[in-house]
Amino acid sequence: MERTTTTKEVNMKSTTIRLSLLASGIMLASAPLHADDHDARAIAERLVDEHFQNSTLSREQQIEELMWFAEAAEPFRGMEINTVAEGLTTHIYERDVLAEAFTELTGIEVTHNIIGEGDVVNNMQTQMQSGRNIYDGYVNDSDAIGTHIRYGTTINLSEAMDNEWADYTLPTLDLDDFIGIQYTTGPDGSIYQLPTQQFANLYWFRYDWFQREDFQDQFREIYGYDLGVPTNWTAYEDIAEFFTEHVGEIDGETVYGHMDYGRRDPSLGWRFHDSWLSMAGMGSPGVPFGNPVDDWGIRVDEESRPVGASVSRGGATNSPASVFAVTKMVEWLDKYAPPEAQGMTFGEAGPVPAQGNVAQQIFWYTAFTADMTDPGLPVTEEDGTPKWRMAPSPTGPYWEEGMKVGYQDVGSWTFFDSTPEDRRTAAWLFGQFTTSKTVSLEKLMAGLTPIRESDIFSDQMSEMAPKLGGLVEFYRSPNESNWTPSSTNVPDYPRMAPLWWQNLAPAVSGEIEPQEALDNLAGDIDSVMARLARAGVFQVYAPQLNDEQDPEVWLSQPGAPKAKLDDEMPQGTTVPYDEMMEAWMAAGTR
Repeated sequence: MERTTTTKEVNMKSTTIRLSLLASGIMLASAPLHADDHDARAIAERLVDEHFQNSTLSREQQIEELMWFAEAAEPFRGMEINTVAEGLTTHIYERDVLAEAFTELTGIEVTHNIIGEGDVVNNMQTQMQSGRNIYDGYVNDSDAIGTHIRYGTTINLSEAMDNEWADYTLPTLDLDDFIGIQYTTGPDGSIYQLPTQQFANLYWFRYDWFQREDFQDQFREIYGYDLGVPTNWTAYEDIAEFFTEHVGEIDGETVYGHMDYGRRDPSLGWRFHDSWLSMAGMGSPGVPFGNPVDDWGIRVDEESRPVGASVSRGGATNSPASVFAVTKMVEWLDKYAPPEAQGMTFGEAGPVPAQGNVAQQIFWYTAFTADMTDPGLPVTEEDGTPKWRMAPSPTGPYWEEGMKVGYQDVGSWTFFDSTPEDRRTAAWLFGQFTTSKTVSLEKLMAGLTPIRESDIFSDQMSEMAPKLGGLVEFYRSPNESNWTPSSTNVPDYPRMAPLWWQNLAPAVSGEIEPQEALDNLAGDIDSVMARLARAGVFQVYAPQLNDEQDPEVWLSQPGAPKAKLDDEMPQGTTVPYDEMMEAWMAAGTR
């Protein structure tokens, strides 16, 4: 059997790494030159000049940061490693530009594989269960943070950075600069994943249509209030009805007031567990995840142990707020979306608003921003400015102040103890390279999935902002932190995420009622948690389910799960987009 080199052994034969910082806080102290240091510096200079001209660092600071990578990677020169990510523009940039640059700089041959998101999760799950190394590093959504903190197979990055990776952690990594680091942190305060891309789920609408005086007058006459960005679900429904049934056609083309997708497919699960129930107000106040009831409806006790998803156990997955949320999704899809939307998946539906016949979408991922900015599109002006805008999604009637508002996807570097130490350390270096300040702004400009506050507030993003329809304003707003991923309450994301589309697809297709579908879902979530607890697979925070009681016992208590409201569709309310943006920008000024 081939012997793998341990990190301890690598440390013993590693050259001294330049870890001390100059007074600037960025520049790395000089160290004795190696024979190939001049070559490494030449490579670093060329990479900065050819690929990484946009950065919040100065050119010399970038070169020094790259030189640190070249020296830190010296013990691994000639090694081949395999990493994996899903097919977002950001990760394609990492494959096509960053992997090649890192290989040239360090001599570590990186193959950054791009596969489907479901395949990433399946491979990750297989590696965790079998202990067989499949990939040396995974870009895995932080939605799985609850899984990573419990199984004991995921590398605790905080501990590793203090110990075996102390000499391999970039001195200028600046964890405080990462806008999503709180989502990759466990209840123990340790970081388990390193964010490398981030995008939110927001409200998207045709700003040009909303600004038309004839539409404004007509809407006010019918509904009694102003056409604007909806702040509650009643207003969203009114606007959907208005454009579908009262406007109907613009410039000879049929238009619709809503866009969604409903095909029986794994992506239908994302449509629901990416905080849809929480947007309606199903869970508890508390950011980032809701405590004690999270955006999946799972309740935890004071020790962070899941105690149930069903209302009968104190959860809220099948609560009145959840039933309302699913009912509205099904109703809007049927009444106000293009007919073909019911047979579409996430990927098929994503480009539809760019075709120019949709007025708004309540559940729109900012990952599609780059696809919305082509000057040749019907939704873009000739000068490249958008005819559309993004804004905060409206909240449902059960929502209350202090709750999360929507969802953010935070793709993050994740490493497992089943990966040989030397390969894992080399992959850790590559992961840091893809998030370093030398390259992160260029990556943001390519993929529009920000991870660093310093990049968001850069001059380059200020210049790009007018063509990005509110993306920059959103991320500069302090309200951005109210959009969060799935929580640490979810004990096994790979096993439990499929339960959503499997149980809710029959409700979307009209085969069963939302209440029955949610009852089935909550019951399945509880069953999986109970089975995993019995199996003793968790190192910490194992589920300990509450005994079932009459649901009214829980519904009659304050907080989630919440009793059914007498009026779930109160008066619609809207706000003018430009006023809202002014307020956001004022609040987000640094």
